[in-house]
Amino acid sequence: MVLSSLQNPLVKQIRKLSQRKGRRLQQLFMIEGTHQVEEAYRVNYPLHTVCATEQWRVNHGDLWQDLAQLGVEQVLVTPAVLQSMATTVNPDGIVATGIHRGVLLGCPVRPRLGLAVETLQDPGNLGTLIRTAAAAAVDGLWLTPDSVDLEHPKVLRASAGQWFRLPMQVCPDLVMKGQLWRQAGIQLVATTLDAPLNYWQLDLRSPTVILLGNEGSGLSPKLSALATHRVKIPMAAAVESLNVSTAAALILYEAQRQRGFG
Repeated sequence: MVLSSLQNPLVKQIRKLSQRKGRRLQQLFMIEGTHQVEEAYRVNYPLHTVCATEQWRVNHGDLWQDLAQLGVEQVLVTPAVLQSMATTVNPDGIVATGIHRGVLLGCPVRPRLGLAVETLQDPGNLGTLIRTAAAAAVDGLWLTPDSVDLEHPKVLRASAGQWFRLPMQVCPDLVMKGQLWRQAGIQLVATTLDAPLNYWQLDLRSPTVILLGNEGSGLSPKLSALATHRVKIPMAAAVESLNVSTAAALILYEAQRQRGFG
């Protein structure tokens, strides 16, 4: 049977997952598109329900069978129903729901290379940052609770599937976490326009956490004060700042270059 009613309770429940309140009430979040569902399956992320069109099932029969073997609830829906549930303009035929786990993977107590993110608001920025961090082999990302929701659909989409692979944690007190890192001998690196060193001049071979702040206001004074080192990213005079994921990528890959990565 193919579900065709836009008023079906399941359809209404999945639509509510586009909002943070709905995700918290149901303890579920939305996974959209074949690539994201494949990545979730590859790392054995717990899925709750998969909704797909008949044409998608025909085109992806192997993945449909793989999901069936996991015991995931599978529902065939019309293209109109799928469109009503998805947050994308042109969904590719599948929407799934994932079970909220709080922490995707265990973040290390003593990171070798980590990111600490404070009050980041744009879901596209966070998703791109996750994708960048995974590519640069970061072993942990910590995020303050006042940042954009990690399970926002746009965060998952912008991460290009790496959301399921990067250890991440919402940290209720990032300042306290930073103090613990300092006590453990981990260097905390912040970027400022007037820093004495360019980012490539700092020795990044020892355990390092890069501190990243809000898109507009940057790091809070309390978190900035914890930095053991400040570096600058040289820019043309007319440019005030870089996108947060671009800034992170420069420093992360410099750290990995110094460590012989790749």
